[in-house]
Amino acid sequence: MPAPLLTLSDISLNFGGNPLFDACELMVSKGDKIALVGRNGSGKSTLLKIAAGEIEPDDGKRFIQPSATIRYLSQEPDLSGFETVLAYVENGLTEGDDEYRAQYLLNSLGLKGDENPKNLSGGESRRAALARVLAPSPDILLLDEPTNHLDLPAIEWLQGELAYLKSALIIISHDRRFLGDLTSSTIWLDRGEARRLNQGFASFEAWRDKTLQEEEDERHKLDRKIVREEHWVRYGVTARRKRNVRRMADLASLKKQRVEQISQTGSIRLDVAKGKTSGSIIVDAKNISLSYEDKRIVDDFSTRIMRSDRVGIVGPNGAGKTTLIKLLTGELKPSSGEIKLGTNIELAYLDQSRNSLNDDMSLKDALTGGGSDMVVINNASRHVISYMKDFLFAPEQAGTKLKKLSGGERARVTLAKALSLPSNLLILDEPTNDLDLETLDLLQEMVANYDGSVIVVSHDRDFLDRVATSIIAFEGEGKWLQYAGGYSDMQSQRKKETSSKVFKEKSKNPSKNTPVSSKQKSKTKLSFNQQHLLKILPAKINTLEEQILNIQNRLDDKNLYLKDAKTFNEFSKQLENLNNELNECEDKWLELEMAQEELSN
Repeated sequence: MPAPLLTLSDISLNFGGNPLFDACELMVSKGDKIALVGRNGSGKSTLLKIAAGEIEPDDGKRFIQPSATIRYLSQEPDLSGFETVLAYVENGLTEGDDEYRAQYLLNSLGLKGDENPKNLSGGESRRAALARVLAPSPDILLLDEPTNHLDLPAIEWLQGELAYLKSALIIISHDRRFLGDLTSSTIWLDRGEARRLNQGFASFEAWRDKTLQEEEDERHKLDRKIVREEHWVRYGVTARRKRNVRRMADLASLKKQRVEQISQTGSIRLDVAKGKTSGSIIVDAKNISLSYEDKRIVDDFSTRIMRSDRVGIVGPNGAGKTTLIKLLTGELKPSSGEIKLGTNIELAYLDQSRNSLNDDMSLKDALTGGGSDMVVINNASRHVISYMKDFLFAPEQAGTKLKKLSGGERARVTLAKALSLPSNLLILDEPTNDLDLETLDLLQEMVANYDGSVIVVSHDRDFLDRVATSIIAFEGEGKWLQYAGGYSDMQSQRKKETSSKVFKEKSKNPSKNTPVSSKQKSKTKLSFNQQHLLKILPAKINTLEEQILNIQNRLDDKNLYLKDAKTFNEFSKQLENLNNELNECEDKWLELEMAQEELSN
C-alpha cells in the first residue's frame, strides 16, 4: 500500500480555552475523494487550513510527502497585488504546468482573463480562485465550499472537471448532489473528533443517524445502570463494608462518565410566523415581457402560482432570476403583458446577499429591531435569548456585532429575521448558501410544511428536488419555461423534448446518416424482432404522447391538488412513468433506424 500523501496526527486546537479538536486524525492517499462534513462551527474550514499548512495546531503533527503538490481554495480568496485575473491564475502555476490551462479554465468559468481583480464581484473572485487551484492539477486539492456563488451550469461544469482530475480531493460543501456524485469516502467532524466512513457522502447520512442512535442507546443503558446502583446504595445490604465502598466508587465513576459524555449538538428550530390566509391564486402572469436597453430579460412568459405552490427558479448568473421575482411580486412592472396579484398577500423575503443585515448591530438588536428584549411570532412574545437558542446561538452572543459572525451564523440570522415576519408568500433567494446540512434538512422541512406559497431561487439541485412542485427555467434570450416537479424532473422533461424533436426530424428526413457500432456494421440486416419493433414503435410513441397530453391537461387544473391530493399524486406518478416509457421507445426507435440506414448503405 503506497504511503499517504498527507497525514495529520493527534491534532489538537483550542479557541478561547474551548477545545475545537482533540487528537484529531486525517490521512489523504493518492486518488482519495473525501467529503469533509460537520455542523457549522465544528471546525471544517479550520481543519482544512491546518491541512493546507495555513494554521499551526496547538499539538500534533502534519506531514506531507516532499514531492506532493497541494492547492487550497479558501472561502475568501485574496487577489490583491495582481493587475489582471490571468496574472493571478498564472501565478499559481509551477515549472512543468500547462500555461494554456489557466486561460482555458478562466474561459470555462465565464472570465476573459483581462479583468482587473479590484473590479470583480464576490462570485467572480471565487471563479478566479477556482481556476488558480485547478490549473496546476495538484496531487491534493482542498476545496472549501467550491460551489458557493456558482450558477448551475458552472456547478455542473466543475463537477465534470473534478471527476476527470487525478488529484486527491477534500471537499467541504453543502451541495448534497455535488458531494454524492464526487466522493468515495467521508470524514465527519463531530464534537472534536474526525470519524471516517470508507464510503462516499451518499451513504453518510444513514451511517451518521445510525451512529447517533447507537450513542443514544448507550447513554440510556448508562442512565439505567446509574439508577440501579443508586437503588442498591439506598436499599441494599450494608453489612459488607468493603463491597459497599467498591460499589460507591463504581457509582461515582459512572456518574462522572455520564457527566463527561458529550451529547450531540442541539438541532436548530425553524418555526415560521403565519400570515393571513391568501386567496387561492397568488400570482397570475400573462404574456409578460421586460427589456433593459437592448437586452430582453423576460420574453412572453405566462404562469399561474397558486396557494401552497413551491416554485423553483433556475438559470445562469445574469439571466434575470431576481428580475423575474420582482416582476412576479409586483415590485417591477412589465413592459408588456399583465400581472395580477392575489388578495391578502403578506411577503417575507430572504435575500442572498444578506443586505438586510446591519453589520454594526448586535445580534439581539438585529432580531428584535432594537430597544426590546422580545421577539413577536404568531402574536406571541418570546424572549430574544430563547429565540436565539432555536437558531443555535449561545446567550453570551446576544451583544456580538453581526460583522464578527461567521458566514454560516450570518445566514442563520437572516433566516431567523425572515421567519419571524408574518407571511403567506415566502421568497428565498439562494437560501442554502453557508448553511450546514442539518440546517438544510430543517429548512426543507419548514418549506414543505409552510402554509403559504414559496418562490425559491437556488443552484442546489438536491434542495430543489426535495422542495419544488415546479421549476421555472431560463431557456435563453429571455425565454422562461415552467416544468412540473423538481430539478431532476425538469431535466427528464427537457431530455424528452429533445428526443421528441430528433425523432420528428428523423421521421421527416430518414436518409440522414449516423455512425453506428462495429457490431451493427458486421450485420447484413436487422433481426426479425428488430424489424418488428421498428415497425410498431412509431404508433406506440404517438399513443404515449396522447396519453401524456391527456394527463398533463388534467394536471393543469390548478385546483386539482387542493380538491383531491391523492388523485393529483397518482396522475403525477403516471405522468412520470409514461415519460420514462416514451424516452425508452424514442431511444430504441432511433437506435434501430440508424442501424437500418447504416446496413442499407
